Amino acid sequence: MFETCLRQWDLTADGVVTVTRTARLLPVLWQGAPAMLKVFADPDGEDLRGSVLLSWWNGEGAARVLAQSDTALLMERAAGPQSLAGMASNGHDDEACRLLCAVAARLHAPRSEPLPPLTPLQRWFAELDPVARTEGGILMRAADTARILLADPRDVAALHGDLHHGNVLDFGARGWLAIDPKALLGERGFEFAAIFANPDLADPTTRVARDADRFARRLETVAAAAGLERLRLLKWILAGSGLSAAWFIRDRDPLAAISLRIARLAAAELDR
Repeated sequence: MFETCLRQWDLTADGVVTVTRTARLLPVLWQGAPAMLKVFADPDGEDLRGSVLLSWWNGEGAARVLAQSDTALLMERAAGPQSLAGMASNGHDDEACRLLCAVAARLHAPRSEPLPPLTPLQRWFAELDPVARTEGGILMRAADTARILLADPRDVAALHGDLHHGNVLDFGARGWLAIDPKALLGERGFEFAAIFANPDLADPTTRVARDADRFARRLETVAAAAGLERLRLLKWILAGSGLSAAWFIRDRDPLAAISLRIARLAAAELDR
């Protein structure tokens, strides 16, 4: 598949292949400029929907799509030296959070073009209830909170769905841009939940997100930068962290402990 795309789009390989759960990625050169070629593992999966949303954003707040098909995506490649995870781990977490909120604002801005196909948040949360009924505890509270939020959505928009430190990259002169959207439709507040478990989920040796004092500071920073009601944001953090934990529990992944910790921090703040 790489060979087909290289020929079809006149690309030159410019690095080594990275394999993820849903795709294979190859750095390439396109008309002499750095680009990233992404071949989907599942042609009908979330990567295809995400590529359509990337195209709809048209480079505003997100990586620019250079070419795409039903099985592959060619997009501009991040070449800047900075990292939001590095910022968060090195004393500049407030700045990283504000940059993530600024990218979210660009993604959520109204557009005149009709929305592309998106997955409703109600469907995205479908796997939380079954796991919550089995596990109980904080997951039951997360499921109950999600049910209430989803029944009364506010500020509905096209959502990235996984907007965190590893999915917003330094594109140099183009600024900070998002990659790898899940392509969801729902309340804007959900978009910010993923910030609160990262960069710890990507690197469990990092203990930024799990620190209670840092959680409290992030809450104030994100609520102010995103223009969100603090209580509503806390509820989305609880619901979103519960969903993340449910997925990890389903896959028997020890990262569930991180998501559960964030859910409990959110619940504790709600109970104050």
